[in-house]
Amino acid sequence: MEGVSVRKIKKICVFCGANSGKDVAFVNAAFHLGEVLGKRKIDLVYGGGKLGLMGCVSTAVAQHERQVLGIIPSAFTVNNLVGETCGKEIKVATMQERLVMMMELSDAFIALPGGFGTLEELFQMISWAQLNIHNKPIGVLNINGFFNGLLSFVDHAVK
Repeated sequence: MEGVSVRKIKKICVFCGANSGKDVAFVNAAFHLGEVLGKRKIDLVYGGGKLGLMGCVSTAVAQHERQVLGIIPSAFTVNNLVGETCGKEIKVATMQERLVMMMELSDAFIALPGGFGTLEELFQMISWAQLNIHNKPIGVLNINGFFNGLLSFVDHAVK
């Protein structure tokens, strides 16, 4: 089609919790997302480690022999706080450096359920998109309405 550009997504950054959450559907969705990425030959960029939903997504992607890249602040590696990354791991000095690297190395972003760290990462990417720092797709996987309140707030905030 003339005038329509098709974006080829090779690497997706997934933001999600280092805990599994209270709903088993979160774990199932995280594994399923990893399987879908792997089957579509899409590599993963994420926060590193093997705990919680981050571990579910990364394990599923790795099982499909796709590249898994964990970007982790060096402070998190002390006493092995997040567990061993199942792919390549890049240690950075700060959370801000982590986000910049995630943005630069990814073609798109998806947020799954998580806590304040997940929300910070999601909103940083949204803010940078508004500032034209990047023009990459950003989405949320709203499992069992996890993000309903947030989406309602965002709708209210942009009115």
